[in-house]
Amino acid sequence: MDKKKVTVPLVCHGHSRPVVDLFYSPITPDGFFLISASKDSHPMLRNGETGDWIGTFEGHKGAVWSSCLDNNALRAASASADFSAKLWDALTGDVLHSFEHKHIVRACAFSEDTKLLITGGFEKILRVFDLNRLDAPPTEVDKSPGSIRTLTWLHSDQTILSSCTDIGGVRLWDVRSGKIVQTLETKSPVTSAEVSQDGRYITTADGSTVKFWDANHFGLVKSYDMPCNIESASLEPKSGEKFVAGGEDMWVRVFDFYTGEEIGCNKGHHGPVHCVRFSPTGESYASGSEDGTIRIWQTTPPANLEENETTSRRVKQHSVDEVSKKIEGFHINKEGKTGEKPSDA
Repeated sequence: MDKKKVTVPLVCHGHSRPVVDLFYSPITPDGFFLISASKDSHPMLRNGETGDWIGTFEGHKGAVWSSCLDNNALRAASASADFSAKLWDALTGDVLHSFEHKHIVRACAFSEDTKLLITGGFEKILRVFDLNRLDAPPTEVDKSPGSIRTLTWLHSDQTILSSCTDIGGVRLWDVRSGKIVQTLETKSPVTSAEVSQDGRYITTADGSTVKFWDANHFGLVKSYDMPCNIESASLEPKSGEKFVAGGEDMWVRVFDFYTGEEIGCNKGHHGPVHCVRFSPTGESYASGSEDGTIRIWQTTPPANLEENETTSRRVKQHSVDEVSKKIEGFHINKEGKTGEKPSDA
């Protein structure tokens, strides 16, 4: 491969166990943010551009399988193996509410209007919680045919998209009727499902295949065979001309959306890649791995790496100072100290 295409990532340490989910907030007046879920039970919040650590959400007693931010990045949610989903204040790190379940919770997602939170997991039940009435019982959508692996919203919160751990396909649920209205058929269980930023495509990863579906008519637009089993894929949000995928071979690959041709391969992780996501600007993408690290890769590698690294250090230091001031009350760690790497719990 041409050496000019080699990308030097920002490496984000802090998690003591595998990173299993990543989520970028939309762009806010304060920038954009990245939240990570890990088997170490402590979701972490970072500056989405620089990867600088902002704070750790402490309170779960089991692996956290999913985490997300609302559209304003003011609240976070997490789904855990401790049979709970939690709602957090993303500015202070405080738990706003804990939604108790009867089994492991694998997925959670805020609605686009940020008024609702959906959860799902081993109980095979989709629950919709009203965030304006935290103590009210949730609305339960019709039972899923399998254990729920992924969840996301579609069509201005009128549709819920879900996949299962043990059976193939992506199911689309009508929120009003609570029934499955469409199934996108796949041979293997779907381990990653993402709705593109412009709402045009649904990107799925199943087995060694990445598929792109029309998000309005649900037809299969493109399907590409990958070099290995892929656990996650993400479409570049601005031009939509490329996508990234990561899986069992530990590499993060970049592909041309129109042809499926591999146009980049990023090596550096020391374990399978569990999740990849493009930032909302499309200028970078993040990967989370079994090795416990998050790596943030630039979409276009700089011409002069040394000059870029120097600039990056300056930007990172400036960003840390700014973000620390904005979230002064965040429960950073047990010692109350700020820093780029928290102590592992």
